Amino acid sequence: MMLELHEPVVALMREVGRDIVMPRYRNLTADEVSEKAADDFVTVADKESELRLAEGLAAILPEAGIIGEEACAVDPAILDRAGDGLNWIVDPIDGTGNFAGGHPPFGIMVALADGGTTLAGWILDPMTGRLCHAMLGGGSHIDGNRVEARESGNPLPIAALAVYFMSDEERAEIQGRAQDRFTLVDIPRCAAEQYPRLVLGQNDVSVFARTLPWDHAAGALFLNEAGGCCQRLDGSAYRVGDTQRGLLGASSPRLWEQAADILIR
Repeated sequence: MMLELHEPVVALMREVGRDIVMPRYRNLTADEVSEKAADDFVTVADKESELRLAEGLAAILPEAGIIGEEACAVDPAILDRAGDGLNWIVDPIDGTGNFAGGHPPFGIMVALADGGTTLAGWILDPMTGRLCHAMLGGGSHIDGNRVEARESGNPLPIAALAVYFMSDEERAEIQGRAQDRFTLVDIPRCAAEQYPRLVLGQNDVSVFARTLPWDHAAGALFLNEAGGCCQRLDGSAYRVGDTQRGLLGASSPRLWEQAADILIR
């Protein structure tokens, strides 16, 4: 079934990127951008993108529910269903703050999950056209080519730590542990970019505090299927719909263990 879904899902995502997202890029008026919460933006393009994706995905697989970021912002109870049964997980524009600010990266993310297990995931960069996708047990691909995660080879592992959703105490603790043990780099504030960086050898380690399914379902599967490692901080698997906080991603299982020893244990 996953192979049969791939082409129509990709065609839909590319259509949305071409016809809805990119025409609004650097073309938003002030009243078309708002804050859902502090430093959490939504634009008219997010809303239009999600509506079109939801409509198209429902037509592709009618028996699956839709768990969309913007729908959940309006009705948080929708998120409670994320781990139950078959569901499409939709991030209509990941990295909305970047998009609204007129700079990359940003992306469109779609995943299909069943009972909390992610079966497939797609990540589209609508600016470059790069498509990352993975299927459970089927490996990871970029633009149709199989990819294997690789370490950067930097003397100190390159770490991008998303600490802005942590408490002041948590942030100070993890930054103190990381000091002089990693080469610290800025985060892209876009999971649709961060996960490919871990696979492509640009970054070695990432920590995420907030782990909402539309940000991580597709990316965690993509990293794991590429031979990297993305797990909860206690080493358990990431499952759509669980309520835990924190994810640690690394470009190899070896680096995951090393990072866990330094940052968590």
